[in-house]
Amino acid sequence: MTVERVGIVGAGQMGNGIAHVFALAGYEVLLTDISGDALKAAVALIDRNLDRQVGKGLIAPLEKAEAIARIGTTQTLTDLGQTDLIIEAATEREAVKQAIFEDLVPHLKPDTILTSNTSSISITRLAARTDRPERFMGFHFMNPVPIMQLVELIRGIATDEPTFKTCEAVVARLGKTSTASEDFPAFIVNRILMPMINEAIYTLYEGVGSVQSIDTSLKLGANHPMGPLELADFIGLDTCLAIMNVLHDGLADTKYRPCPLLTKYVEAGWLGRKSQRGFYDYRGEVPVPTR
Repeated sequence: MTVERVGIVGAGQMGNGIAHVFALAGYEVLLTDISGDALKAAVALIDRNLDRQVGKGLIAPLEKAEAIARIGTTQTLTDLGQTDLIIEAATEREAVKQAIFEDLVPHLKPDTILTSNTSSISITRLAARTDRPERFMGFHFMNPVPIMQLVELIRGIATDEPTFKTCEAVVARLGKTSTASEDFPAFIVNRILMPMINEAIYTLYEGVGSVQSIDTSLKLGANHPMGPLELADFIGLDTCLAIMNVLHDGLADTKYRPCPLLTKYVEAGWLGRKSQRGFYDYRGEVPVPTR
């Protein structure tokens, strides 16, 4: 299978980063979103991020110009039907993702590969709602996409070997490293990372330490580049809660029970950096702990 044209569903934080790396690697990219403003903002952000790479000497100005020229946008989902590979990067809600794939299926080429950037939802279950479960798999990028080197490739129960090998080759062309994960809740990275973050929130909830002391302890005591609460804010507390719920529901183990404080912050709309408040308040010049 040859992949040259890539469709990306969702122009948010993940979708624009995925479009960035694919265009820079020489793929023709078609980015779609229901919001025209989101598409304009995504292209503008990609342009700025490419400028940053030029400024650091990582790419040449010509490479930047060629990458931007490879990115097209559309608000019509079905326009992606003639691409070779589609990566769904919409909100982390299964019903939304299923609706997207159901709308796409009648318009696809027979050999188009469907993938999802989901960080936790069952690939097998998503694939079963399409006409090509053998050509469906998880294609999970890490955030921020242009910087992070890992891509998790997740096989559903029906994913065939040619599909896996094709996606593996795509990741290599992007200059990134792939790992293979079986289709169990939250896959590899989030299966390990999210319970650590959840435990850090329990440590705060139970009064063992403050936001500052917990983050400082993990940064200096475990050599983590970011503290777990700072990282939770960066990821988005709603995303963290959604993944913990997938783990708790999918594995039926109480050790994955989301911390009530995490639920409370999400209920308050304190979702982290994207809402300007989470475990830190980002509305001033310097982030300030909220507890």
